This record gives sequence, C-alpha cells and structure tokens, in this order.
Amino acid sequence: MRKGILDILKGKFLVSGGAPKNWMFIIYVSFLATVMIASSHSADGKVHRIAALDEQVKELRSEFVDVRSDMQELKLESTVLRILEQDGLFPSETPPKKIKVKTETEE
Repeated sequence: MRKGILDILKGKFLVSGGAPKNWMFIIYVSFLATVMIASSHSADGKVHRIAALDEQVKELRSEFVDVRSDMQELKLESTVLRILEQDGLFPSETPPKKIKVKTETEE
C-alpha cells in the first residue's frame, strides 16, 4: 500500500504503459474543473449584480415616494392659494354664477 501511494506521489502512473488513458482522464477532469470554476464565478457575479439592482430599486422607490408626497402637497388648494397670493392673485369675493343657455327646442 505504501508503494502504491509513493508511485502516485512520484507520478509513475503518468509514464507507465497505460499513460495515454491516464492523461485523457486528467485532461477531462481538468476541463470539468475549469468549467465548474467559471460557472461559479459567473453565478457569483450575477448574485452581486442582483444585490446592486435591488439596492437601486429601493433607492428609486424611496425617491418616488418623496416626490409623490411633494406633488400631493403642491396640489392642495391652500398651497395653490398661497403661491397665487405671492403673485398678487386673490380668490374672487363673489361666487360664480351659472349661465343657462336655452336652445330653440326648449322654448
């Protein structure tokens, strides 16, 4: 058993009679290891990108809520009146009157 382990450590299986079969297996395993490493790097990159995009979505959602609340405040009648008073415009003292238009068929 000790001799077998020493033969493996010395690399005798690479130069013995069945070496081409061993080399093909080593190349195959190396290729698979390379594919697995590349796949894991790709997956890690996608995970980081997803995390960054989630953070960006949170920031944009927060900004949207802030802008929407500002717009709701600007649409209030009191806010509009205050802005118009600064420009010298005031609400009318007399209420509006309805105008009724009679057509020929109503007479």
